[in-house]
Amino acid sequence: QVQLVESGGGLVQAGGSLRLSCAATANIFSMNSTAWYRQAPGKQRELVALISRNGRTNYADSARGRFTISRDNAKNAVYLQMNSLKSEDTAVYYCYANMVLNEYWGQGTQVTVSS
Repeated sequence: QVQLVESGGGLVQAGGSLRLSCAATANIFSMNSTAWYRQAPGKQRELVALISRNGRTNYADSARGRFTISRDNAKNAVYLQMNSLKSEDTAVYYCYANMVLNEYWGQGTQVTVSS
């Protein structure tokens, strides 16, 4: 069983930055992909950013140019650097990992952006 633990959420003013971290109990490099999703109140969970095993990244249009996903294989960690935050970025952010036979979710971390 793989566990994903997010940290780094909090309250920030619009225009500010936050860096989310996701610590995994399995080898990050063994995962097909890892990603960050978010879910705002009353909305469906949506993909924010993804990084595949070969390092290729993909971003939601709303995140492209402001957010950066990265990983540290040695630390089994995935990060989401969020800059120029907007009030519409307020949501619970979830770490996600896709492996050969299973997929895993973290418990989520709240990000609140005040305008």
